[in-house]
Amino acid sequence: MLPDEDGTLNWDQDRLGALLDAPPLPVTEAEAEALAEQHFGQQGQAVPLGGERDRNFHLRAGDEAGFVLKVIHPAEDAAVSAFHSLALEHLARSDPSLPVPRLHRPVAGPGTEAIWQPEGRPACRLRLLDYLPGRPLHLTAPGPAQRRAVGACLARLDLAFQGFTHPAERHPLMWDIQHALRLRGFLAHLPQVGDRGVAAAMLDRFERHVLPVLPRLRMQVIHNDFNPHNILADPADDAAIAGIIDFGDMVRAPLVQDLATACAYQMQPEGHPLAAAAELAQAFHAHCPLQPEEIAILADLIGTRLTVSVAISSWRAARQPENASYILRNYNRALSGLRRLGVLPRDEAQRFLKERLAA
Repeated sequence: MLPDEDGTLNWDQDRLGALLDAPPLPVTEAEAEALAEQHFGQQGQAVPLGGERDRNFHLRAGDEAGFVLKVIHPAEDAAVSAFHSLALEHLARSDPSLPVPRLHRPVAGPGTEAIWQPEGRPACRLRLLDYLPGRPLHLTAPGPAQRRAVGACLARLDLAFQGFTHPAERHPLMWDIQHALRLRGFLAHLPQVGDRGVAAAMLDRFERHVLPVLPRLRMQVIHNDFNPHNILADPADDAAIAGIIDFGDMVRAPLVQDLATACAYQMQPEGHPLAAAAELAQAFHAHCPLQPEEIAILADLIGTRLTVSVAISSWRAARQPENASYILRNYNRALSGLRRLGVLPRDEAQRFLKERLAA
């Protein structure tokens, strides 16, 4: 693909859609166990884990936490795959105490991943990571202490990412909200006409108020999907963060985009629409201070992320009706947050966040 005018790769909707729709490879537990031993020298019982395209296995080894073996889908670009692996190694060096998976390189060869060539099937890459025990946040009891812990942890993660670069960091990604306007056509898949109007208005707000300032914002590699499915709580304390997983949506983007994405998953059905998000943002700001221009567009970016979420989910559900229940698992909550934020005047949203972050 050739670069766009902004330097990113061409947006090929059909190709990206096909990549999202691609089914995982058929890999058995016995194959996973053999691959882990052959390529990484690790033995254990392979237990399947969830995943949209990659095949993931928890390799259990006695009482130890064990490892995660990822059989990466062959459609994944090799450069993007290397970007994911090298980012984890960078984090291990820059902040060793961060609760992120540690990468284990293959026993042979200089690369971060091994290559598996199954008979009669395309070659694919293998990645071995530490298994992080804990409970996904979406299964825990949320509250102010937990939101503050999430904000502080994200700030540490973004500070640790500083200085990391990779040739694939600008790869095309539908969930990269700095390019949200490319999804305008997806809004037609929202079932309710009124919701399409709210989503379109939010994209108009993004175009009018965010796009002009993007070139002036701090840019770096970010996690880009800091949601309750990708954050683990300590088994004994819902307010203690024990793990950060799923770095598959990393991209180079505005730093504040990472915070906005995390805040979008904190919208509550009652009270001020931004009250819970502000608690997370306060903790982030305390560890990684935001600049005035970042605070000014934070609410806009939260709304943009909610819009992108409902747009992609509804579009994908239409393409994969047999998998709609999984695809739409966060849809209703995101749509509720978008509706509530959509009726809040922009100046009021700005003022609320500015006051909370100044407190």
